[in-house]
Amino acid sequence: MMQSRGNDAPSRVRQDRPMSKKRRVPPQDAMFLWTETPETMMHVASLMPFTPPANAGPTYLRDVLDEAREEPVLSPWNMKLTHPFLLRHPLQAWVEDENFDFDYHVRRSALASPGDERELGILVSRLHSHQLDFTRPPWELHVIEGLEGGRFALYTKVHHALVDGFTAVKMLGRSLSEDPESKGKFFFSLDPPKRSKPPKQSASLVSAVSGTASGVAKGAFGAVGSAAGVAKAVAKLELSRGEEHKNLKGGWSAPDSILNQRTSRTRRFATQQFDTSRFKAIAKASGGTLNDVVMAVCGGGLRAYLEELGELPEKPLVAFVPVNIREEGDEGGGNKVAVLMASMGTDVEDPVGRLEAVIDSTSQAKKQMAGLGQVPALAYSGYLLAPSLAQTLAAIAGVKNPLPTTFNLVLSNVPGPKKTLYLRGSRLEAVYPVSIPAHGMALNITLETYADTMNFGFIGDREAVPHLQRLAVYTGEALIALERGLGLPPDAGDTRPSEAPDKREQPGAGPSAVTRAALAKPGEKRTAKKAPAQKSATD
Repeated sequence: MMQSRGNDAPSRVRQDRPMSKKRRVPPQDAMFLWTETPETMMHVASLMPFTPPANAGPTYLRDVLDEAREEPVLSPWNMKLTHPFLLRHPLQAWVEDENFDFDYHVRRSALASPGDERELGILVSRLHSHQLDFTRPPWELHVIEGLEGGRFALYTKVHHALVDGFTAVKMLGRSLSEDPESKGKFFFSLDPPKRSKPPKQSASLVSAVSGTASGVAKGAFGAVGSAAGVAKAVAKLELSRGEEHKNLKGGWSAPDSILNQRTSRTRRFATQQFDTSRFKAIAKASGGTLNDVVMAVCGGGLRAYLEELGELPEKPLVAFVPVNIREEGDEGGGNKVAVLMASMGTDVEDPVGRLEAVIDSTSQAKKQMAGLGQVPALAYSGYLLAPSLAQTLAAIAGVKNPLPTTFNLVLSNVPGPKKTLYLRGSRLEAVYPVSIPAHGMALNITLETYADTMNFGFIGDREAVPHLQRLAVYTGEALIALERGLGLPPDAGDTRPSEAPDKREQPGAGPSAVTRAALAKPGEKRTAKKAPAQKSATD
């Protein structure tokens, strides 16, 4: 990989606005600073490949960045921490960076031309394995050139304390344009989103729950006016256990698995892209939701992946599913997320039976939170997460968890832009989320919808989760198996015109180019009767 400055001129100090007042970091955002370590990095990212316009010249990207360099960098992208060397400082605040260095934050990188998708995946894995510099505003934008066909990609990396994923997606939608002729602006030059004022109880609640998992349990009953609702939900959860409600998952329901190990400093990344219509067709045929289908498909991929490694637990894996609890119209800038625990159905071999188990689990989990307001929902989430303290500490120490495991992985669905978007005439091909693994949860699967596609980003610890690219391939196989089980053709619900290009080149036709090209070395053959995974270059 080669890196270069946007031009040969020295970096210009940016002072676009007068020095701003300090803004305290809210507790719900500060928790991401408190948990930051070299092995549990709390940044999130997106990988966005683009196809440039037909008339793009050899200096196209340089010209785009030169224009961006002349735009102001606005809040929150020009804000840095007041105590960067003590992230757990009780008076941590954001303040404007008077010496903002554009060329540090916006970097040009190039693969050896023509760079293939395998090399792009390796580069993203490495970029995501490094901590952000907290003496500066905690974000980076890497413009990656040299991809085959003159394509390029943007890898955007930002700390979760600065901007949450929901807000980042909203700003992405505003920074790109549906008009190929529009110039638009990069996200860092957009007016900041409005932050809604949290309920009075939420500050004390989040302050109580942010530090440790035990604090979460204590805080679950700490908010005035929410204790009754939370107590009712907790009692309902604990009294509903039994064979009839075996798919209802609480904080003690997950099996121990290789996904709950200590994490290292390095990451591995893989992707998948499918037509949304395929998931909608399955949801319609089964009576489930789109999210239910996502969980069942990922559960099928995980079952095959863990079977191959000889590490499939008898009990179903349990997913930690973040749930956005913002009020309608709140674009915000902070973090407002509750949580559900749901079965992945990995103990069920039949793909349709697996989907039915997932639907049952998510339906019961939603009933638990029905009628809870924003603050009680946060408190109830704290109750569910409280036992994870033992899981995390055991992973850090490298010993077996003496208590039942709380959850095995994080699975998140982020609604993205609904229309095809462009950056200075370049068409956005996909948006692949790159999220956060941590001690005790070494795998994170996040998908983002874009236009008519579902874009999956699989991020895992390089040591704890081997051959991660194979999991992406098996997820594609699980989707096909589920379609066959329901009697649906692979292109069910596909509304593309008949004159569309060869389906092999279309999203949803199977593993993404990144996954196909970046498969790890073939492991031992699976004992289950499934088609062998595709082989490709090694990672």
